Amino acid sequence: MSYRTALSEVLAGLAGPAAEAAAVRGRFPRGAVTALGHAGLLGLTVSTEFGGGGRGLPEAVDVVARTAPVCPATAAVLRSHYTAVAVIEAHGGPWLRAEIAAGRQLASLALAESEDEQAGEGDGPEADSRLLVPGSMATRSGEVVALRARKQRVVAAGEADLYVWSSRPLAAPDGLTLWAVPAHAPDLFVPARPSLAGPRGSATSTVFADPVLVPAEAMLGADGAGLDVVLRTVLPWLLELRAAADVRRPPVLDPALDPARDPGGTRRPAGTLAAS
Repeated sequence: MSYRTALSEVLAGLAGPAAEAAAVRGRFPRGAVTALGHAGLLGLTVSTEFGGGGRGLPEAVDVVARTAPVCPATAAVLRSHYTAVAVIEAHGGPWLRAEIAAGRQLASLALAESEDEQAGEGDGPEADSRLLVPGSMATRSGEVVALRARKQRVVAAGEADLYVWSSRPLAAPDGLTLWAVPAHAPDLFVPARPSLAGPRGSATSTVFADPVLVPAEAMLGADGAGLDVVLRTVLPWLLELRAAADVRRPPVLDPALDPARDPGGTRRPAGTLAAS
């Protein structure tokens, strides 16, 4: 089954009451995320070596563009997930990559530290520039690192299984350092009331660490080298996926009228999206 066919089946189940629950009542689309994991779409961009789909940014863009008109909250979750996975693919360990490929780990970004939570979703060059200068601290004691921070505009806050987290370097003179922080780590705190940022239902909120303890091996890449990762990986993925999420083409109700097909020639089920 192609990833587009798998996505069409997920979106067919998401349309209607499920999408309305996210948009109107602000409910996190947990059912959609679970279905995406079972369909292999959370692991779409993980290497086939670890059981993933072996696809890249173009396919991730396609998934987000097709999802956004049905459920903006799910599209926002996927945007953050795929960007975080791009970092993990480059610097994460085999176990974590296999878990994502199997659909058992939803990843998110915990990079922004702006104080202005009223500034909407935080998109745009000014918001992106804030990802480059983390104020959070990292202190190492033996093989354990203590991270202290208040991360803003974290999508799927309290719902994700893993955060790609930034801090000041441990010892490097400049740059930033990236970490894989499990959401179940003690002393991570997410407010019960989500912030005003992000699409309704995306659970976009603040994540507090005061501190959170992680093993030193949770570092993604070298100490201080995270700035290059943000510039070369995070920002390009975010920009492309943000543009995809802004696509608002209506769903095609009658597949017989839809000239766009999967590569194998299969028409999409009724109620799914036309190709972007």
